[in-house]
Amino acid sequence: MLSLYELFANDYTLRVVALGSAILSIISGALGTYAVLRKQSLLGDAVSHAAFPGICLVFLLTGLKNTESFLFGAFISGWIAAILIRTCVNNTPIKLDSALGIILSSFFGVGLIIITYIQKIPNSNQAGLDKFIFGQASTLLIEDIKIMTLLGAAAVFIVIVFWKEFKLFCFDKEFGNTMGFPIKVLDILLTTTIVIAIIIGLQTVGVILMSVMLVAPATAARQWTDKLWLMMIIASVFGAISGVSGTIISSLAKNIPTGPMIVIIISMITFISIIFAPKNGLLWKNIRRPLKTDSNIRLKGGS
Repeated sequence: MLSLYELFANDYTLRVVALGSAILSIISGALGTYAVLRKQSLLGDAVSHAAFPGICLVFLLTGLKNTESFLFGAFISGWIAAILIRTCVNNTPIKLDSALGIILSSFFGVGLIIITYIQKIPNSNQAGLDKFIFGQASTLLIEDIKIMTLLGAAAVFIVIVFWKEFKLFCFDKEFGNTMGFPIKVLDILLTTTIVIAIIIGLQTVGVILMSVMLVAPATAARQWTDKLWLMMIIASVFGAISGVSGTIISSLAKNIPTGPMIVIIISMITFISIIFAPKNGLLWKNIRRPLKTDSNIRLKGGS
């Protein structure tokens, strides 16, 4: 059996796909922290589905399969959907879950209509558009990874520059508002970074599974720490582990797609963290609870 070093050294495609999956997982894990802390975990699901009609519209208008154009269309469509969700929640009696469901279904329905129309057009270049629904990591090229890295670096740069403002916005928005911080601007800016994290992963895991990549690493990391910066680092590490290991497993086994394998691994990491994490894990909580009860009984008995 080949060692991991020999496997990576002899397979250029594996190296490219593993690198792309790792970059995606690191970025989505870090930025997904904000979505989890803001209790907007389903935002990733809505935005990823809403990005699909943008991809279809770009192809319909240009007739070309260009990654840069697809990501631009996905970003515009996903960003519009995110702003619509925010507007509905802030200015109407509609609750967040209802707004997410309405926008998700509406945008994705439009995307399905457009792709059905495209499939009836006699154009051989249309093949492969549906890969954005389920993802196809094996098609990643080094050019795609460069684009993912550039967009991800831009999103991370925004987070670093506005670190204190985003932290205040997530934990005490009312106090920030009284201090004169531009809360609406911070909301839009933070939402934009999350949209960027989502759209760069569409080619790898698809619109259906992308929400898991945004939420699962951060959820797992939350079980291990209460510090924001450490939570983002742990989420990135968990994401990188799932991205690389999922790519390796799918390359060694036959007929196992990379995207779903990555999602399965990060889901397993999340479940293990929920149960065994020493900070907030269910197992350690159940162990500490009887100890606290016994200590309280002893204190009362001694008094």
